[in-house]
Order: sequence, then C-alpha cells, then structure tokens
Amino acid sequence: MADKHILLVIGGGIAAYKSLELIRRLRERGIGVRAILTRAGSEFVTPLSVSALTGDKVYGDLFSLTDEAEMGHIELSRAADLLVVAPATADLMAKMANGHADDLASTALLATDKRVLIAPAMNVRMWEHAATRRNLKQLTADGVMVVGPNDGDMACGEYGPGRMAEPHEILGRILAFYEGEANRPLDGRHVIVTSGPTHEPIDPVRYIANRSSGKQGHALAAALARLGARVTLVSGPVTEPDPTGVQTIHVETARDMAQAVEDALPASVAVCAAAVADWRVDGEAGQKIKKDGSGAVPTLSLVENPDILASLSRRNQGRPALVIGFAAETEKVVDHARAKLARKGCDWIVANDVGSGPDGGVMGSTDNTVHIVTGEGIESWPKLSKIEVAARLAARIALTVKERNI
Repeated sequence: MADKHILLVIGGGIAAYKSLELIRRLRERGIGVRAILTRAGSEFVTPLSVSALTGDKVYGDLFSLTDEAEMGHIELSRAADLLVVAPATADLMAKMANGHADDLASTALLATDKRVLIAPAMNVRMWEHAATRRNLKQLTADGVMVVGPNDGDMACGEYGPGRMAEPHEILGRILAFYEGEANRPLDGRHVIVTSGPTHEPIDPVRYIANRSSGKQGHALAAALARLGARVTLVSGPVTEPDPTGVQTIHVETARDMAQAVEDALPASVAVCAAAVADWRVDGEAGQKIKKDGSGAVPTLSLVENPDILASLSRRNQGRPALVIGFAAETEKVVDHARAKLARKGCDWIVANDVGSGPDGGVMGSTDNTVHIVTGEGIESWPKLSKIEVAARLAARIALTVKERNI
C-alpha cells in the first residue's frame, strides 16, 4: 500500500497515546501518514514523538507562514486518500458537525473532498449527551465513517461507552476502506440524482409545494458517491446538508430543475427522487395577493410543469442507460407505480406509501418502506432507515450497471 496516504488528526484526550500505536501499524503496512496535532492533543503526546513515527513534519498551526503561503490546510486535506480523526473528542465532533473552522484541524476537515473516519473518545456522560448524539447523527448523515467507541473503564473512573477503539480496530476499518476503494463499482460513471420538493411561486410570499424533505434523495446521492460514481445532485429547497463528495446544484422551481438536469447530461444513470410539483400558477402575481374585504376568493389558473422523468426516459439521443423514478403514493401503491412505469417509460419505479397508514408519514421521517417496480416484477423491502434504503438501492444500481455493462 505504498501509494496510500492518510491525514491523521490527533485530538486532545488521554486516548491520544493510542494514535502513536496506530501510526506505527499503518507505517508497517506501507501507508504514508501525515499528522495534525491539535493544541489540546499536544498536552498528551508530543510533536517529536508523532514526527518520529510518521517520518514527516507535524502540523498544528493554522497561520504558519510557510505552510499557508501554499494553502497548507487545503493541500493537507486533499493530498490524502482518507482523513482519520483519533481521538475524535466531543469538541472536534461538534466542530465537524456544525462546520466550524477555527484551527488547522477543523479547517482541514472542512476543506476536504475525501472520506473521513472518526474514532470517538470521551467521558461516558459526554458521549450520551443529547448534543453529542445530535452531532453524531449529523456526521453520519454527511457520510462520515465511525469506529467505536467501546465500553470500558474511563480515565475519570467511570465505566461505559466512550473508550476510543483500539488501534487494531481502527486499522481494520482503514484497511476495509481501502479494500472497498479498490473495487468501486461505479467508477467512471456519472449519475444524476434529483431530490427534495420544488416551490412554485403564486406571488412574492406564497408558493405551491409539498412535504418532501430530500432525506432519501440526498442519502442516495451520498451512497452512489461512496461507490465511486461522479454524482450531480439537483436539489430543490431543503434543509438537508449537501452530501460530501457530491456536486450539488440548488434550484427552486420545476423548470429550474428540468434545466439543471438537462445541463448535467450526459449521464450513465438518472434517479428522479425529487417530488416535483405537477402544476404551477399560470402567471405569478408581481405583488402579494391581498384580501379586499368582499370575501371573494382569488382564482388560480394552473398549468402543467415539465415532466423531468418522462423527458429523460423518452430522449432519442443521450438517454441515460438506466432511468429510475420515485412514486410517492397514498393508496394502491404498487398499482399506481406499475402504471407510472408504463406511462413514463423509465426502467424502475421506487414506490412508497406517504399516506397516514402504518407505513405512511414517510415525508420528513428517517425511515422508508419501498417497492422496486420493474418490467420483470416487484421487489418489496422491509421498513428501513432512509440511509439503509439508499445503500441497498445504490448497490442494486451498481449491480445492474455491471450486468448491463453500462
């Protein structure tokens, strides 16, 4: 693995001493290591000991004139294949989850376009605190990989989860990452994913929309990127963060989304996960529509929006080899999905029940129950988190790409 390079961020905690053993194990396997030692981390291990093991300079100062003259934090974060944070303290996790960049470590982590693996280490109460759980959820949604923590005795005398994973466990996760990277089935493929709702203006303060959160589409874009695809995500207005390693184009209306998809072509695969508004107002009012006291209700004349899925599916030239649509239904889910598959001319429909039944309430939630409808039949999946649905769907797409030699 002589061509592999890791940037190791060593946070401030008693577990920092384990980072020295991790460096030794990585170097034994020919993996190059550069290290950023935080100010707090240097209270537990010395720059000299880290430098002796990495065989390289240890970085710590965001405002080093020699390093920053060459945009050191950018170069550090992007020259590596993988960034590893060990120990990942509660403070570092909070900075990462909220996009803070007030030192070299957090700035390099924010500037990276590579995958990140964290090995959390902290007091059990800190690990179980709502803020840490919230930050962890955000980090995993952003595609950050996590190893540990383990249960055990703490330096503070308490017992429970919070001990940093052992060096051999972290090494195992790193080697698994490299094994997966060596077999990225979607390398060289461009995939377009649409996600979220569209907002169709009525007047300057009102619009037609739906309850789509973008969680499923964004999770799918991230999962496809992890399999090596070059992903263009065309997103309507959502509060979801842009996935790491994905080109995200933000739009508002269905017409904006249709144009962005057109501009992103050609692509091997297109996945239309967005809940695009079917209609828009024929002529947006220039000023807010006011009540006039008469009780008269304004008449809204609607026109049909562009059908992005059908347009992609029916292209004579430049059609993606695999076009997948989503169907959010409130009744007769599979029947409506079958009809949509035939009507749109796409290859698959991913259908789900967004009504109020036992599998309903999907829009905005973290879970989903889907049915994959194709010309060959129907495949119904159990209730899963949207991240798990995304991973399974991305794997199915990768398998189809391989089988069809797309």
